[in-house]
Amino acid sequence: MKNTIRVQLLALALAALAVPAAAQPKLEEVTMAVPTVSLSFSMGYIAEDMGFFAKHGLKVKAVEILGLGSINSVIAGSSDFAEPSSGSLLRAAAKGQRLIAIAELLNRPIVQVVLRKDLAEAAGFDAKAPLEKRALVLKGRTIGVDSINSVIHGYVRLMAKRAGYDPEDIRIAPMQPASLLAALQSKAIDGFAFSPPWPEKPVLDGTAVMIASGPDGDPADLAPFSNTVLVTRPELCEKRKSVCEGMGAAFTDAAAFIHDHPEEAVAALKKRFSTLDDALLAAAFEVIRKITPNPPLVGRQGLENTEVLNVDSGLLKPEDKVTSFDGLYTDAYVK
Repeated sequence: MKNTIRVQLLALALAALAVPAAAQPKLEEVTMAVPTVSLSFSMGYIAEDMGFFAKHGLKVKAVEILGLGSINSVIAGSSDFAEPSSGSLLRAAAKGQRLIAIAELLNRPIVQVVLRKDLAEAAGFDAKAPLEKRALVLKGRTIGVDSINSVIHGYVRLMAKRAGYDPEDIRIAPMQPASLLAALQSKAIDGFAFSPPWPEKPVLDGTAVMIASGPDGDPADLAPFSNTVLVTRPELCEKRKSVCEGMGAAFTDAAAFIHDHPEEAVAALKKRFSTLDDALLAAAFEVIRKITPNPPLVGRQGLENTEVLNVDSGLLKPEDKVTSFDGLYTDAYVK
């Protein structure tokens, strides 16, 4: 009798092994355009590397499309999502190309401007002076940026306007972030504007000084500020609502992880920024962390202040401002 029971149990076990495991739900494929390699996009990196996209049913293919090409790829339909500046979102809307922001990645201007230390010292630079005084040292200098008419370029132009001189008095040199440090070292440029970790490197090395830093409150009147947003076409969320829900949930998880598990977040980012030494990565991450909204909700006031930067920097004519922010952002997908 016992042998019979053993045989029956063995048969049941073998039968269970023979039944295929329940098929995993198929992940929805999504493409997301990223303007450049930068810690500014830490939320997206964390969402991918910590498995938050997959957790919410998505297989996200991130593609690097430099500068404004990222948002243009969404407008053209070749990418589903992008992580542009909100200034790009608003300028596109002003031209009738209305996208929708479903999450906010950074809530202060991420741009930092550095100048070679020898030039700053020769100009009598005072790091404790008001922004309007500090920005005077940029006049007549050649400053590297990511691309023309980007939020980084606009920030440099805003520095000139706040200091009371023509933004055209600053020579602009567009280049890839990896080229900025070499160009600064060879004195091909006098300084550059970019997001962490690039400005922190020469400052920590003692070869440059920080002229202005958006994350540290320059300028103070642009708070809150929607620096970087996750955008898509409105019709995509209408036709593929689950995709927008998944993206919103993944970015929400990533924002919480950055705030609640900073050491683990730095360890994850280290795999992408392996050439950065630990001190530089840690310093840059803290800059990102303090301006990462949690939860990553897009707000109207932040978009309005972005429009202020667009107009004041000369990237947008006052008469070309968007007439309504309605439909340009939503809180439906970030909980």
